[in-house]
Amino acid sequence: MKKYNAMIGASVLFYGLLALLLGVLLLHRQREQGQFYKVEINRILAEIESPEDIETIDLALYGNVRAVSYLSAAEQERGVVEAFYQGENGRKSMIYPLFTGKNVEGWLRFDYEENTSVSRTFFLAEGALLLSGLFLLTVLFYLRGQLIKPFHRMQAMTYELSKGNLQGEIKEEKSRYFGRFLWGIGELRDALYVSRKRELELQKEKKLLLLSLSHDIKTPLNMIKLYGKALEDGIYATDAKRQKVYRQIGEKADQIENYVGEILKASREDILHIEVEQGEFYIKDVMERVERVYREKCELRKCSFTMGKVANRLFRGDENRLFEVFENIFENAFKYGDGRRIELTFYEEEYCQLIRVFNTGEPVTEKEFVHLFDSFFRGENTRGQQGNGLGLYICREIMNRMGGEIFAEREEDGMAFVVVLPCVI
Repeated sequence: MKKYNAMIGASVLFYGLLALLLGVLLLHRQREQGQFYKVEINRILAEIESPEDIETIDLALYGNVRAVSYLSAAEQERGVVEAFYQGENGRKSMIYPLFTGKNVEGWLRFDYEENTSVSRTFFLAEGALLLSGLFLLTVLFYLRGQLIKPFHRMQAMTYELSKGNLQGEIKEEKSRYFGRFLWGIGELRDALYVSRKRELELQKEKKLLLLSLSHDIKTPLNMIKLYGKALEDGIYATDAKRQKVYRQIGEKADQIENYVGEILKASREDILHIEVEQGEFYIKDVMERVERVYREKCELRKCSFTMGKVANRLFRGDENRLFEVFENIFENAFKYGDGRRIELTFYEEEYCQLIRVFNTGEPVTEKEFVHLFDSFFRGENTRGQQGNGLGLYICREIMNRMGGEIFAEREEDGMAFVVVLPCVI
């Protein structure tokens, strides 16, 4: 706020100095041109040697002198003399003697008008400068009251949100420019509050589940230990009894495996809360958006980008979420491919639109291939690359929520991901 106030002060000072400088320049010019009528009178005097010469003077050649009158020295009538010295109404005049040799033959009266164009220019320029300065100050003070001050009052909101303070109330601002901003901040705070509450509930449920499953695992584990100890001590002498024990150990191991599966399932459920808005969109719009973004990125990476022809068909789902799927696929191609080629092809199977994205590079191993869409899974080729192993998991969740599917294909010279969209009949 101090810097903004200093800017207002600097603007006032600048306009003041500019008005002063302009005024000095115009006044100086007015002084120079204001006495120009004297120059014209001297020029006319140089042309007049006798009263008859007055008639030959072309006053149209002069800008200030409007008339030249003559009064003979022999004239004695009072009214004529008074009228000569009074001059014409609305004009200024100067009187000079007309000499013939050393004798005064008469008097010349020069009626003139001073040049007022400089004065008009002065007032117009100063007036325009004053109005523009007032307009600028009005705008600056308006911005100060309607934008700068409200923004300074609201700047603490985001800081409190960054610290995790979600309980404070967002006060309404009178400024009409921040209505949607405050609404967005309020929505963000509510979303963060719900997300935190949900996260705490999930953590509590998962901890209780893990504790319960851990307790349940102990029973079959202890039984396996007991059977193992008995077999080691030779308690079961016959083959029939040992076979029975072996079956019991297998059953207990299956129970433990089921419990471990439950633990893994619990650890993967609700990792991300992915919302999909079910609407309608044209696939060509999405693919043009993909091409517009990633053709340029491929060119910057010197990577060949080819895209087949796609029919402009209508589909049901979330256009933005579908674009997010292709974002994850392309980013994986940039990270783990060799940067030589990326191809998009389109085809249809069983009333579904299939979009295949292929990138050259080293394919994943068969062992890793089955886990590509698992959460937090990262293959051997991800070493040194940033990531959390959630990209393809998110893709699968989005496509499932849209009623579609995504799967991967291993090729000799790269990897392909196929996005499946059910057609709208």
